Formats: sequence, structure tokens, C-alpha cells
Amino acid sequence: MKHISMINKLYLLAFMAIFITACATTQGEEMVEEETAAMSTETDGSGTIIEDDGGVSTTPIADDEMTGEEMTAEELLQQSDTDLANRTVYFEFDSARLTDESLGILEIHGNFIAGNGNVHVRLEGHADERGSREYNIGLGDRRAQSVRRVLLVQGASSDQIETISYGEEKPVAFGQTEEAWAKNRRVELIYTVN
Repeated sequence: MKHISMINKLYLLAFMAIFITACATTQGEEMVEEETAAMSTETDGSGTIIEDDGGVSTTPIADDEMTGEEMTAEELLQQSDTDLANRTVYFEFDSARLTDESLGILEIHGNFIAGNGNVHVRLEGHADERGSREYNIGLGDRRAQSVRRVLLVQGASSDQIETISYGEEKPVAFGQTEEAWAKNRRVELIYTVN
């Protein structure tokens, strides 16, 4: 039985490595396209883009883009319209297995944490109300540890990550429906910036 469990872990690690490599290749291609597009445009100082062909685009440019300044980690975390705003990973019933969607979310967070040494994250594991209190504490911990492993693979330091399990103690949805239970089977990423 332990042998099968070890094989499953190896398959998971291999899948994550392939997924990360594929995503890194795609990101590199997108960055080249963005840099090429950036070289062919300029602004008139008011946030209006003047294109090479003489056309004008009225797409406003954010102040940090106009000045060339990068946003701090704290400013990025305060943005509600970025990929970092999604800080909850959901799980299937009685499972700590991450979905493809969850892996995509965690790749973004892992890269962010790895690139910002002053950022720390607490992974809060939760479960729905089904099962005993002790079982749900253990399940919440397994879920938090699944998320932690992916963040570490992305380059985050173990010093930046803390895990805790609340089991069924902190539901976000009440009721005994599948919809309510699905919202409670989660890991929340809680950030602090030092």
C-alpha cells in the first residue's frame, strides 16, 4: 500500500513539473509578444497611446506604467482586479487533491511569493461539516499541505509559508446542501507583508 502511495506522489510531482515547464514556456512567449507591442507604441503623457501607424487608442494607462515604477508587493495584494485577488482553493468531497484550476491559481501565487521575500502566507485548511471533528481537522491539514507543496515547487521558501487547519470550525456557507458544503471545502491564502 505504501508503495502505491509513493508511486502516486511521484506521478503528482512529475505532473507538476511538466505543468510548470509548459506554463513557463507559454509565459516567455507572451512576454516577448508584450515587449514587441510595447516597443511599437508610445504615450502622449495623458495616458493615451499613440500607435506607430498614427492611430490613437484611448485605453488609459495606469500611473505606474507611465512612470515605469513597479508596484510593491503590498500594492499588488490590494488590487482587486488581478489574478492574485483569487485567494481561495476549493476541493472535492473528502479529498486533498488539487484540480487543474487550483494548480493554475497556485502557480501565480507561488511565483509572487518566490519573487517577494518580504511576503508571508498562512494557508488555512477547512472542511465541510460531514465527518468527525478530528477527521476534518486532519483533512483541512492535508489540504493546506497540498497547497504548501505546490507553492514550494514554484520557488517559495518554507520560511514564508505557515499552515493551519480549522477543519469544520469556520464555515463560510451555512446549510446542509452540496452548494454550502462545496464552499466550505477550501484552503484560504492569508498574506502578510513585512
